[in-house]
Amino acid sequence: MWRELALGFSSVELRPPAPEETLSLIEERLGQAIPSPLRSLLAETDGVNAAYGTEVVWSAEKILTENTSLRNNEEFQSLYMPFDPLLFFGDNGGGDQFAFIRIPERDDVFVWDHETDSRNWISPSFEHFLRSALGSDGEDWYR
Repeated sequence: MWRELALGFSSVELRPPAPEETLSLIEERLGQAIPSPLRSLLAETDGVNAAYGTEVVWSAEKILTENTSLRNNEEFQSLYMPFDPLLFFGDNGGGDQFAFIRIPERDDVFVWDHETDSRNWISPSFEHFLRSALGSDGEDWYR
């Protein structure tokens, strides 16, 4: 389903599926379940790159690395609100990052503005998010 959806847009780059071991490791290390739509996408393609190389959905390994880094960075802990409630999964190529809220669990998508530390709702579902992001031609469609 996800591969077909993504390939309906131009300039999309897909990869082979993410290893199940990596998906399990994300959940184990972060102590949170991967939202089912994101998990099923990663089982089909290990990330989605859009126009201009924007990593709309990161690889499973990058999801683990980025979330771990944000949560464990002592400097960030004094600058930003806690990142533990969020599961980051992609970015806009300019520093803002896309995330699900995991505490409490929500299926809609938010964007974290790295300059203001705001966390804003941008999409009612992962599918809606992906369609909007891939159809944006590199623009920040959510602003």
